[in-house]
Amino acid sequence: MTRSPDAPGQEYAERCFRSSAGIGGGVLLLALTAWLGGDAMLRGTGNAPWLALAGLLFALPLIVAFTLRPAVWAGEDRLLVRNPFRTITLPWASVEGVRAGYSSEVFAGGKKYQLWAIPVSLKQRKRAARRQARDAAEDVTGRASVTPRPSGPLRAPSDQAIEDLRELAERGASREGAQGSPSVRWAYELFVPSAVGLVLFAALAIAG
Repeated sequence: MTRSPDAPGQEYAERCFRSSAGIGGGVLLLALTAWLGGDAMLRGTGNAPWLALAGLLFALPLIVAFTLRPAVWAGEDRLLVRNPFRTITLPWASVEGVRAGYSSEVFAGGKKYQLWAIPVSLKQRKRAARRQARDAAEDVTGRASVTPRPSGPLRAPSDQAIEDLRELAERGASREGAQGSPSVRWAYELFVPSAVGLVLFAALAIAG
C-alpha cells in the first residue's frame, strides 16, 4: 500500500492511500489483455476481430476500475473515497467510524462504504501481531531475543492506515469546512463502455 503526501491539483489529497499490488497487477493485466485482444483483431478471421474489440471494450474498463482506480484521499475537511464505480465525498463531520475487519470500511450518514484502496491482509496482520508479542515478551523479561529481530512495522499497513484516518476524522470533525452530508458520484465513464462491450459481444456471439 502506498501513502503519498500532497498531490498537486487535488483538493483533498493531503494524504493518498493506494494499493501498490493493485496498481502493479492492473498494469500487467492491461498489457496482457491489450496484447491478446490486439493480436486477435489484427490476425483474426470472420467476426473474430469484432469479438476481440467487444471483449476489449468490456474488459479494459473493468480492469481499470478494480485495480488502478481505487484510491482514498484524506484532507483537512473531508475524505474522498474512489471505489471501482463510485466516488464518495465524506465531510469529516459526517464520518461516524472507520474500521478494518476483513475489509476496510467507513461509516457515514447511516451507510457503510468499503475502502477498496486499503485492502486488509490477514497475513500481514498476523506477522505484526507476532512481532508485537515478541517485543512485549522481551520488555517483560528484560532480555533481548537470541534470534534477530525482524524489521517491519508493529502494525499491518491497513490497520495503520485506518488509525491515521480515525485521527484525521477526530481532528477535522469540528472544522467549519468539514460540515455537510455524504455525496456519491457514479463512474459512468467506466461501466457504460463495459456494458456496451458486453452487449456487443453477446450479439456477435449469437449472430455467429
